[in-house]
Amino acid sequence: MNLWSYIIKRVLLMLPTLLGVIAITFAVIQFVPGGPVEQALVELKGQFGAGGEAGGGGGGAQYRGRQGIDAERVAEIKALYGFDKPPIERFWQMLKGFATFDLGQSFYHHKDVWELVVSKLPVSITLGMWTFFLTYFISLPLGIAKAVREGSRFDSLTTMVVLVGYSIPGFILGVFLLVMFGGGSFVQWFPLRGLTSDNWEQLSLIGKVLDYLWHIALPVTASVAGSFAVMTMLTKNTFLEEIRKQYVLTARAKGLSENKVLYKHVFRNALIPLVTGFPAAFIGAFFTGSLLIETLFSLDGLGLLSYESVIRRDYPVVMGTLYLFTLIGLVVKLLGDLCYVWADPRLQFESLNS
Repeated sequence: MNLWSYIIKRVLLMLPTLLGVIAITFAVIQFVPGGPVEQALVELKGQFGAGGEAGGGGGGAQYRGRQGIDAERVAEIKALYGFDKPPIERFWQMLKGFATFDLGQSFYHHKDVWELVVSKLPVSITLGMWTFFLTYFISLPLGIAKAVREGSRFDSLTTMVVLVGYSIPGFILGVFLLVMFGGGSFVQWFPLRGLTSDNWEQLSLIGKVLDYLWHIALPVTASVAGSFAVMTMLTKNTFLEEIRKQYVLTARAKGLSENKVLYKHVFRNALIPLVTGFPAAFIGAFFTGSLLIETLFSLDGLGLLSYESVIRRDYPVVMGTLYLFTLIGLVVKLLGDLCYVWADPRLQFESLNS
């Protein structure tokens, strides 16, 4: 099987997977109490505030919200949100929009879902970019150094440090950093919220860069701790496995220096499992930002948007972001398989299908 045949086959398999995820989520949404219609009715009655309070009322909120409101007004609200049509018809309309990447309008923000996603991207890109690059460009050299110095004091100390970092949840670490360095109980070396200061526009270019780095220091540190430890230990174990193989002993017996053995022979083979995970790690760092980290440091990113959309029953945003993330995940999985073949030409596409 050649490259293009494999890609076409995988794309054809993506379609039912994507459709299944969307269909299951859409079906579940139909049975969730406290939808946008009920929340709008509750607002009209003035019994609760907008947003999550009405949504938390469950079926009871739906009943109380409709008391005292005539059927004509209820029908108008249903038509406003598109719930005057049968679920099957709404599902097909949604699929037609998704086919042209029309994600619909937000019930809560009254904006196009695309605009909302784009407006939250700077925060997600900031956290994702720094998390990804710090994880790879520090963990890889550190993991190689640990493999070369296995059993040494350096190996033991660094293992203890990375495992301690891995055992502490990012949210707990973020709270600790804020308490220690964000003015909680000790010093206020770093700001508490946002990506930039209020006077960012008046700063010089160097001042803007320094202000930006000053704001992201704590959230990036909190978000990178867990993935940093995983990548370091994975790199070490992968290199150790390659170093112990017969071809390394043969290369050493031929008189090659340790640097040539490591970087000419071991490096390429050991990087295969790391390279294959590169696309998923790169995209995942941007679109799977920690909701808790964003909330803790008051960063309005995609994670917070998705959470608030679920709480507020903002179904176009929920379904739109689910569609985008699922599609991106499937494409990234395909790219990962292609990278695997690129990194190791001995593999064939037939073996990936098995």
